[in-house]
Amino acid sequence: MNRIVTLDEFIIRRQKDFPFASGELTGLLRDIGVAAKIVNREVNKAGLVSILGVAGQENPSGESVQKLDLYANEKLIDCLKNSGECCGIASEELEDFIPIQPVASKTSKYVVVFDPLDGSSNIDVNVSVGTIFGIYRRVSDPESPCKMEDFLQKGTELVAAGYVLYGTSTLLVYSTGRGVNGFTLDPTIGEFCLSHRDIQIPPRGGHYSVNQGYYLKFDVEMRRYIDHCSDMNLGLRYIGSMVSDIHRILLNGGIFLYPNTRKYPQGKLRLVYECNPLSFIVEQAGGKAITCQLERILDLSAEHLHQRTTIAIGSPGMVDEMKAFVERYSAAPSFR
Repeated sequence: MNRIVTLDEFIIRRQKDFPFASGELTGLLRDIGVAAKIVNREVNKAGLVSILGVAGQENPSGESVQKLDLYANEKLIDCLKNSGECCGIASEELEDFIPIQPVASKTSKYVVVFDPLDGSSNIDVNVSVGTIFGIYRRVSDPESPCKMEDFLQKGTELVAAGYVLYGTSTLLVYSTGRGVNGFTLDPTIGEFCLSHRDIQIPPRGGHYSVNQGYYLKFDVEMRRYIDHCSDMNLGLRYIGSMVSDIHRILLNGGIFLYPNTRKYPQGKLRLVYECNPLSFIVEQAGGKAITCQLERILDLSAEHLHQRTTIAIGSPGMVDEMKAFVERYSAAPSFR
C-alpha cells in the first residue's frame, strides 16, 4: 500500500522547485489549502444554513453575486491576510485590489488573484463549483505597497496556479511550473492527500464543452467547428462551471470553448481570474489554450483587472483542429 502524502508534505518537498525558494510561496499554497477546507465545509452544508441564493448585489463584471461568493471571498482574504505571505490580493468579486500590510516585519514578494467560487449559481441545484487562483511574484518596489502592475502581468509570469473543485469529492489541483498534481480531501483526517500525480492531458478526447444554446450567436467559423464535433459523434458536455469542465478535460481529454457572442463581443470569461490560471494548469499538463482569435492566452496583456477574453482550451490535437477551422472559414484578414 502506498504511503499517504499530504499536501503540506508535498509542497515542502517541492520547495526546491521554486526559483526564489524562501518558504513564502510554500506558505501561500498552504494558506490556500486551509481556505479551501473552510469553503468546502460551507459548500457541503449550504442547504442547511441560510447561505444559498443571491446576495442582492452585483460584482464588478455586472453579474449577480451569490451569498456563497461573498463567504468564499471573505475566507480566502482572511487566510491570505493572516500569514502575511502575500502583499496584495485581487478578487473577481472586488472592484480593485487590496494591499496587505506586512505581518511581523515580513517583506512579502507575491500577489494572489482568485475567483473565489466559480459557477456559484450552480450551488442551489447541487452542481459542482470551484475556486481558481493564481500567484505572481510582484514587480513593484518590495519596500512599498503593491501596485496595479503587480496584478496585470501576463500569464507567462505566473509562478503558481491552481483550482479547488468542490464536487463528489473535494480536489485541489495546482502547478508551480513543474507539472500538475492533484490532491483529494480526506474528510476523516482533514487533509488533502496526493491522488493524481503528474497529470497529463490526453492528446484528444471524446467530448467538447460549449454553451450550445448560443450557437446562432457564434461566428460562422465557430459554428462550423461545432458542427464538425457533432459530425464526429463527439459528446457534448457542458456543466456551466469552468473548473468542473476543465477538470474533466484535464483527466479525460476534450476541448472547452467560450467564444465571443453578440452580447459579449470580447468574450465573457475573465483573463486575470479564470483564463490565465487555468491555461497555466492545462499547458503544464501538455494541453493548449488560445483565444478564438488564435492568440495564446498566457501571452495576452491585461489592461485592467476585469478584462474579458474568448478561450479555446484543452487537448492539443483538438485545439489545433479548432484553430484550423478558424483559419479556413474566418473572413478576418488577421487569420489569413
